[in-house]
Amino acid sequence: MPKSTEDVTFRNEDWYAEELTDRHFVGCEFFHVDLTEAVSRGAVFTGCTFGNVLFNASRHLDSAFTRCTFKRCNFFEAEFTGCKLVGSVFSECDLRPLTVAGGDWSFVALPGADLRGVRFTDVRMREIDLTGAHLTGATVTGVDLSGAQLTGVRLSGADLRGSDLTALDPVSVERAGAIIDAEQAVIVAQALGFQIG
Repeated sequence: MPKSTEDVTFRNEDWYAEELTDRHFVGCEFFHVDLTEAVSRGAVFTGCTFGNVLFNASRHLDSAFTRCTFKRCNFFEAEFTGCKLVGSVFSECDLRPLTVAGGDWSFVALPGADLRGVRFTDVRMREIDLTGAHLTGATVTGVDLSGAQLTGVRLSGADLRGSDLTALDPVSVERAGAIIDAEQAVIVAQALGFQIG
């Protein structure tokens, strides 16, 4: 059975390079905790709050951060592989450069986030809030963005190939130089009112 920790507040703790395997945290709060180069495998964080936490160069494999709040956290060179972040909220976080491969980030709130150059590949991001987010030069390939909030998102130079762009209003985003495939081009053209002959 995974070791479960509930409603505990961790403050000013050094968890540098800590291995978090099959740990379960419920309703916990983490303030000024250093998780630099930490590794989580199969760890579960449910309804937790992270404030000023350093996730720099941390690696997260098949872990879950559901309905969590991240405020003023640093994710420099963090990697999430096969992780579930459903319903989590990010505010005032440093998210660059971030790598996300696989997993489920549906219903995540990243409004106004600076995501320039980040990599999201094969991630489910249904109904994610990316309103006003800065994705210039980002890689967003094979991503399910159905129902996403994309108003005002900056996509210049982003690689969007293979992603679901049905929620995208091409008129309401910055898109110069964004890369899409032929199938997506049809969807974008239809969104602009073109009939495909």
